[in-house]
Amino acid sequence: MKGRNISLYNITKSFKTPISLYNITKSEIMGSKNNHFNLYQKFKTDAIKKENFEGTRVEAYFLSAYHLIESCAAQERVHINKHQYVRTTLTNNTFIFNKDTEKVWTNFQKIENQLRPKFTYGFSWTADDMKMVESCYKTIEKICLKKLGETTDEE
Repeated sequence: MKGRNISLYNITKSFKTPISLYNITKSEIMGSKNNHFNLYQKFKTDAIKKENFEGTRVEAYFLSAYHLIESCAAQERVHINKHQYVRTTLTNNTFIFNKDTEKVWTNFQKIENQLRPKFTYGFSWTADDMKMVESCYKTIEKICLKKLGETTDEE
């Protein structure tokens, strides 16, 4: 297997029963829009709980934002696969967010690379850092929910 590109076709051609008989679609194998949307909601529930440790909340905001972005991508039949690929996937598929593409990935990267490590690996964060996480998250959430035809809690 080393060095081989394993595609859905390569995986499914080895099944003894054709995959179509199982009523399984490609998107269900890759992860569906609804699965990612449900994860977004579950992580957001933990993120907004003020009684949770700030590090836990930031990690939950990060994961919630990732799954919300992944849900938008899945709606367009694009799969990001890992949080490290958000920028590359979105810039290679600008049709997902159109004019808001850069705004989504830059706010996600601020949480991922600049703010999250302060909370995860030490106590160098401040109350302003937490406010910045929440601000970046709300920007991502507003764009994504609009894309998905959903509304935010504030609306």
